Amino acid sequence: MGRRLGEYTKDNTKCMLPVNGVRLIDRVLTQLSPLGLTRVVIVVGYQGQNLIDYLGHRYDDQFPIEYVENPIYDKTNNIYSLALAKQQLQEDDTLLIESDLIYDDGLFQLLLNNPYPNLALVAKYESWMDGTMVRLDDEQNIVDFVSKEAFSFKEVDTYYKTVNIYKFSKEFSRTKYVPFLEAYCTAVGNNEYYENVLRIITSLNDHSLKALPLTHEKWYEIDDKQDLDIAEAIFADEKDLLRKFYGRFGGYWRFPQMLDFCYLVNPYFPPQKLVDEMLSQFKTLLTQYPSGMKVNTLLASKCYGVSEEYIIPGNGAAELISALMEHMEGTVGFIRPTFEEYPNRFDPSRQVTFVPQNDEYRYTADDLIAFFGAHPVDTLLLINPDNPSGNYIPKEDVLRLAAWCGERGMRLVVDESFVDFCEDFATASLLDDSILEQHSNLVVMKSISKSFGVPGLRLGVLATADKTLISQMKQRVSIWNLNSFAEFYMQIYTKYERDYQKACARFVAERANFEKKLRQIPFLRVMPSQANYFLCEVLPPFTANEVVIRVLKHYNILTRDCSSKPGLNGRQYMRIAVRDYADNSRLIDALKSLI
Repeated sequence: MGRRLGEYTKDNTKCMLPVNGVRLIDRVLTQLSPLGLTRVVIVVGYQGQNLIDYLGHRYDDQFPIEYVENPIYDKTNNIYSLALAKQQLQEDDTLLIESDLIYDDGLFQLLLNNPYPNLALVAKYESWMDGTMVRLDDEQNIVDFVSKEAFSFKEVDTYYKTVNIYKFSKEFSRTKYVPFLEAYCTAVGNNEYYENVLRIITSLNDHSLKALPLTHEKWYEIDDKQDLDIAEAIFADEKDLLRKFYGRFGGYWRFPQMLDFCYLVNPYFPPQKLVDEMLSQFKTLLTQYPSGMKVNTLLASKCYGVSEEYIIPGNGAAELISALMEHMEGTVGFIRPTFEEYPNRFDPSRQVTFVPQNDEYRYTADDLIAFFGAHPVDTLLLINPDNPSGNYIPKEDVLRLAAWCGERGMRLVVDESFVDFCEDFATASLLDDSILEQHSNLVVMKSISKSFGVPGLRLGVLATADKTLISQMKQRVSIWNLNSFAEFYMQIYTKYERDYQKACARFVAERANFEKKLRQIPFLRVMPSQANYFLCEVLPPFTANEVVIRVLKHYNILTRDCSSKPGLNGRQYMRIAVRDYADNSRLIDALKSLI
């Protein structure tokens, strides 16, 4: 009845659900059409007549459709619905398909081309999966069906999820499945699942049912609104594909096996020991309130070496950016292309923009002094290294720029979220009391998500010796703006500082290696970078959109098309994050395949 889909199934059965404008039932019947089937049998119940009327005779030239009705669908489960079609099961070899699935066109050919007569499509367990799990032996025999009650998160590495698409020979249905189905319904009742019958057959060490594990084929089961949203992204048309993914602003862990080269984090931190320490306190952190602003300010001070009176922690840098930009008076100078969260939070009529006049978007402190000397502003914003260009101004030059701004009564805001990825990462940060005190006009923003590899915690800090600004910022954010996990992370981080330094050094080496390989791709012009990403111009015959879509559709790798970003003059650009060696190699192979 699809209750979890709410209004979407109020007046229709689940297979009438449209995904990107195409109903599930139309999608599956279209996919079945070229297979040469003798008939299609549809078991109906809830709103079954709506489905029958909708299909009418539209598929008569493909195959005959028969209907089997379950009049007591609201009192039974799928074991009874399938039992009502037991005669048809015994008359033909059968594809058994559940109606709330969406999948690649080639899935049925996998079953039909496989020599084994009785197969269950399965997929390696992913966190989004729910329902029946199985275990396999080395010969792909299903040796165990794992019920929901027996499911253990400690054993998920051994689990496969049934895709709920099966191939049964009529001999298997006659001699095994249907007899067991009838006996099970008699003994246990009709409010059960038909997988329970398969579980009994496999428990008898009967190896007549094999598993066929999927590899990179796409599929999804739609049980609720969240499932529908994800399915519409996975199976979007090319024209809508990037919009549906980019519009999520993260959460890509929901998509099975996707490699995210779009969002920017440290691939070598945190270490497993830190993760284990967080896990050891998981229940406490989940069920206890976090501390308020005073305690979390103290922890931020301890972590980042800045006096309590000069620092404020935020629910990610995004919270602090919003509060800061809303506070800004007068005009603000921006350098484009840039991270658009800052200008998006500020009145466009009070923005003054500098765009570097070279094809690699390089600029220095002297370039900024020259431009904003001629175009004065009240506040100058510098993202260093910049996003997406990767341009980097060394620390001594940033301090020179801060002094120049101070002499002219200008505030300098420096976002150093990516500075720990630069080659002089050990000494590059401006988070230092003496620096802040010497330049009271300096505001330093830092996203902890990026270089510390913990975006899920939502943690950032802002530091300045301008105590008035700090006080105003604290009034603009909630007293409980951090969750317990972020608080505990700051409590334990200092024990792992040495690991962090090693991770940064390891990253710098891998970035250099990755850059060499990217420069071997003939349709990419790679900009130098001191961040954990590369801005690449995409050269003919490709466009950035074509490259991004191809590697997403064919290799499940998400990158960023930056062509529409202000300041890039409408040319074709993509931004590629730097991940670890294995992931980077996988992307390089995907890009090479386009050649």
